[in-house]
Amino acid sequence: MLSREDNALLSQTGPGTPMGELFRRFWLPALLPSELPAQDSDPIRFRILGEDLIAFRDSNGRPGFIQNNCPHRGASLFFGRNEEGGLRCVYHGWKFDTQGYCIDMPNEPAESDFKSKVKATAYPARDYAGLTWIYMGPPDKEPPLPTYQWCAREDRDQTTVTKWMQDSNYAQALEGNIDSSHVGFLHKTFDQATFRQGGRLQNTQQVTATRETDFGFVYGARRDAPDGEYYWRVTTYAMPTFTQIASQSRGGNGIFVIPRDDETHWWFTVRPPRLPDEPAPRDPNFMKILDGTAIADPATLGLIPGTWRRVRNKDNDYLLDREMQRTYNYTVLPGNRAQDQAVTESMGAICDRTQEHLGAADTAIIVMRRLLMRMALRLVEDNTEPELVQHPDWFDTQPMDLTTAEGDFQRLWDEHERAFKTARAARS
Repeated sequence: MLSREDNALLSQTGPGTPMGELFRRFWLPALLPSELPAQDSDPIRFRILGEDLIAFRDSNGRPGFIQNNCPHRGASLFFGRNEEGGLRCVYHGWKFDTQGYCIDMPNEPAESDFKSKVKATAYPARDYAGLTWIYMGPPDKEPPLPTYQWCAREDRDQTTVTKWMQDSNYAQALEGNIDSSHVGFLHKTFDQATFRQGGRLQNTQQVTATRETDFGFVYGARRDAPDGEYYWRVTTYAMPTFTQIASQSRGGNGIFVIPRDDETHWWFTVRPPRLPDEPAPRDPNFMKILDGTAIADPATLGLIPGTWRRVRNKDNDYLLDREMQRTYNYTVLPGNRAQDQAVTESMGAICDRTQEHLGAADTAIIVMRRLLMRMALRLVEDNTEPELVQHPDWFDTQPMDLTTAEGDFQRLWDEHERAFKTARAARS
C-alpha cells in the first residue's frame, strides 16, 4: 500500500506538482492529426495535465497549443478566428501565433508597441509518427522527439492510432497495463486457443521478475508450460507511460495513458503496419478478441458522437451481458479494452491505495510506482533531469512472448536485448 502522501505524489500531475513537472519533461502524445485536419481549420478545446488549452493549425500547417483564455480580457480563444498565420480573439481582435506571440492588436494605436509586451502561454507541438505531440516543460529543457520502436520505421506515418478518454486517474490504467497476473481471469475467453497457450489459463501461478533499464523497466512473468518449459510474458515500460504488451507487439504496437487531469486520462493505442517478416498471429481471431469485435456490434465499441467518451461506460454499466459471462468469457464485456476500462474505473476516480494489499504478483506495480515517484522527487528536490529524454533511441524497445527452457529472467532478457539491438543496428 501507499501512504496518502505518496498516493497524492503518484496521482497528481497538475502544474507545480512533482509528477506534473516530471511529465512535462517529456514529449507527450496529445492529438490525432485528424483533429486539426487542415490549414486554418477550426480550433479545438484540449485538456492535458490539468491545463485547459486551445489547439489549432495555422495557415502554414503548423500545429499549436495555446492557453484557453485570451491574455487581454480572458475570453476563450476557442471562439477565435483562425486566419493568416494566427488565432484572432473575437472579443477585441488580438491575434496570436502558434508560439503565443501577439502579432496583431488592432484596438491599440498604430504607433503602440504594446503587442510586443504581451505573450500567451503556448507549448511546442509537432506532427510526428501518426500523432500530434506536445512539450510542456521549460523551453531550455526541450528534448528531441522520442524514437519509440514504431517511430523509427519508414512507414511510421501510416500508423493507426485510436484515442479515447477514461474516467480515472492515469496511474490506475498504467498499473493494469503492467499487471500480467490478471490476464488469465479478466481476459479469459472460454475455448480460445490464444489464451490457453503456454498454460495461461490452466495455471495462474507465476514467478515474476523486474529489471530497471535505460528506458524504464521490463517485467517478466513466468508460468510453467508443458515438457518442462516455461511460458514467458515480458512487458516493456518506457517512461513515462508507454507499455508494449507481450503477444501484441512486434513492430512497435503499444499503449500510452496520458493524464488529462487527476481524475481522467487519455488512452492511445498505437498500431503500425504489420512488418513483412512479422509472424502471423497464432489465432486469426486474436485481435478481434482483444477489440471485442468478435462478439459485439462495433457501434457499441465506439465513441459517443461528439465526445471522446466510449459508448460502453460506467454510467450504463458498460452494457454488460451476464449471459455472455456464463457462456463466452470470464467477464460480462467484449474485448480487453472494455474489460480493462471497467475494472480501472470501478476503483474510483483516484484509487485509495492506502487500503490495498499487494502480493508477489504485484511486483511490477510496486517498481513502477517507486520509479516514477523517485524520478519526480529527484527532479524537484535535486534538479536531477530525466536522462532518458536526451537519448531518443532509448525509447526503442520490444517485449517478449515465448515458451522456452530458459528459466532465468536476467539471461533471457540479456539475450533478447542483444538480438534486438543487433537487428536495429542492421536496419539503420
